[in-house]
Amino acid sequence: MAKIVPFKAVRPTRDKVSLVTSRSYEEYTPAELASQLDYNPFSFLHILNPAYVNLHKISTATRFKGVQLKYQEFKEEDVFKKEPNPVFFLYEIQSKNNTFTGIIAGTSIEDYKNNVIKKHEDTLAYRVELFKDYLHQTGFNTEPVLITYPQNNELQQWIDKRKQKRPLYLFSSLNKDKHTIWRIKEDEEIQWVQEQFEKMGNLYIADGHHRSASAEMLYDQDKDSGNTNLNHFMSFLICETNLKIYEYNRIVNDLNGLTKHAFLKALEKDFTIVNKDQELWKPKQKYQFGMYLDGDFYALTLKNTNFNSVMDGLDAQILYTKVLNPLLGIGDLRNDERIAYIPGSKPVTAIKEMVDGGDFEVGFMLYPASINEIKELADNNLIMPPKSTYIEPKFRSGLVVYEI
Repeated sequence: MAKIVPFKAVRPTRDKVSLVTSRSYEEYTPAELASQLDYNPFSFLHILNPAYVNLHKISTATRFKGVQLKYQEFKEEDVFKKEPNPVFFLYEIQSKNNTFTGIIAGTSIEDYKNNVIKKHEDTLAYRVELFKDYLHQTGFNTEPVLITYPQNNELQQWIDKRKQKRPLYLFSSLNKDKHTIWRIKEDEEIQWVQEQFEKMGNLYIADGHHRSASAEMLYDQDKDSGNTNLNHFMSFLICETNLKIYEYNRIVNDLNGLTKHAFLKALEKDFTIVNKDQELWKPKQKYQFGMYLDGDFYALTLKNTNFNSVMDGLDAQILYTKVLNPLLGIGDLRNDERIAYIPGSKPVTAIKEMVDGGDFEVGFMLYPASINEIKELADNNLIMPPKSTYIEPKFRSGLVVYEI
């Protein structure tokens, strides 16, 4: 039984929402970041980067304090307002190719601890600790955990009907996506939505494993403070059929001392290889892999597809056990500097350009994992290899704030 709760959200005023919200901080190039910080005084990026005007490096603790002070400044200047009562939000992101709709709510630390909310990715201890300190020092979070739930026809009918009402926000972002938010504040409606989630057996984290782990660590650290906001963390809950799951493709610096001929010969042990020449080829089904090497694209098809577990049969794991580790000498997928990752949302030409540029010698394209594979891994307490999935939608920073 999954428990979700409304919360007293902090959000931008209606007239400033399109100016305040931003993409994730890491997605901006230095030039884009400078432009936003120079010309948009309302951008949430000013909160995330409070030392920008000082143009010098500061300690982590000083930066976190600066984030907290800048956030308070935005509130004092009425850029943000706080809901007087706990609410849910219904949020739709409409891009050129996809439309995503989900519910913004608080999800339970207790459910997370008891594996009602299930995980499929590992976390790095230092990143969990760092974000826990960030939450503790700043007192807020604006990056919800992306959580998926099973298909629920009643809930979907309610969403479709609720979207016919007047929204709280309707705005477009600079990447031409359209964003619409409806506020759910009526007690009966909130209770009905909660009851729908109580009927569900499990929820699954799609993206945000470090954020949820940090929320748990903060709860363990500060639970005796009496702060009940620590009992939950903000999540964006979306139906599993509405997720867009991309692969993470791999590029490697070198062939680990092998010649091109020797490498192709070694691949023939496990794969049927077809040279696609200049065709921008991507895998069309599971157990197929694309490869770009020395100006040509190749289609690699796995010969033996009998596996004892879902982990062994995961395409990202197959590439590691059959190619990256034994042939190219890649041991630690997370830390080896010879390998880099490109999300499947980017075109194949991005891999071609990076290999042709000379910094990398070979690129591999994978077929994306399915939601059923992700859930089966989570159900069996198995962890995906690093950088196995790139999942949309992505949430805008500064759109909804959960205060701790």
